[in-house]
Amino acid sequence: MRVIVVGAGVIGLSCAVRLAEGGYEVAVFARDLPLETTSAVAAALWYPYLSAPEDRVTAWSRTTYEEFAKLAELEPSVRMQHGREFLVERTPDPRWAEVLPDLARVPSPPTGFADGWSFTSPVVDMPVYLQALVKRLESAGGTLTRSALSALPTAADLVINCTGLGARLTAGDPTVTPVRGQVMTVEQCGLSEWLIADRAPHELTYVVPREKDVVVGGTSQPGDWNLAVDPEISDQILTRAAELVPQLRKAKILHQRVGLRPARPTIRCELVRTRAGEPIIHCYGHGGSGVTLSWGCADEVFELVQGV
Repeated sequence: MRVIVVGAGVIGLSCAVRLAEGGYEVAVFARDLPLETTSAVAAALWYPYLSAPEDRVTAWSRTTYEEFAKLAELEPSVRMQHGREFLVERTPDPRWAEVLPDLARVPSPPTGFADGWSFTSPVVDMPVYLQALVKRLESAGGTLTRSALSALPTAADLVINCTGLGARLTAGDPTVTPVRGQVMTVEQCGLSEWLIADRAPHELTYVVPREKDVVVGGTSQPGDWNLAVDPEISDQILTRAAELVPQLRKAKILHQRVGLRPARPTIRCELVRTRAGEPIIHCYGHGGSGVTLSWGCADEVFELVQGV
């Protein structure tokens, strides 16, 4: 069976790798190559964010957590790292806490926070990881081609739509909307633990160390299509982060980028058929959880393909 996957972000590539390694003939077509996608901007800490429905998200995130835990032993771009999240109000354990082997309450949150927890989570160096996924795809006989498609292709036995925000066009779905995220990477300054601080719904503060740098964010701006870096926002991000991680005050800024998270009221992962009976699998709308849900969704897509 020949399968075309449209989209080369983390969801598209994960689905393509699963299918190619499972024996299918896979071709990926994408307007943006992997390092040009929103996935490449992500801090890529495993953490279910801006995604629903809860039951499916929990199942997908569990599968992905377990897959990354295995990959951490083989793939240098994936590491299991301990960290903490601080909250302004006392909060029940999240539903996805059952996925974690070591969730614990933070006994003394910093000033301004009333609660918090710590746990070990996969952290993925996305620019390196995306290239590793492409290599896995090609090793399994799959291909990746840049192609600006105005509609889903038809020259295959099955098409899988992993176009993120592009699904507004490819699936005619206006419920997919951007949530703007601005981040920066700074030089590694001796940090080994990640940190998240939730002060306000649209104000995210996170610090995610990688081997050679640290990702510092961020923003959560629904409906904002602006891809330009805002210097004022950068200053605000760094100020907030440095209050909690003082080492960042002197860290050199290496890069600044903006990504548009493809949010949707609920993630769409389903098989449909055109009026002509042609099968299409839609898998998009992952919000800020593309990395977190990638392998769980890829496994579900694989099962749907087998059903076809």
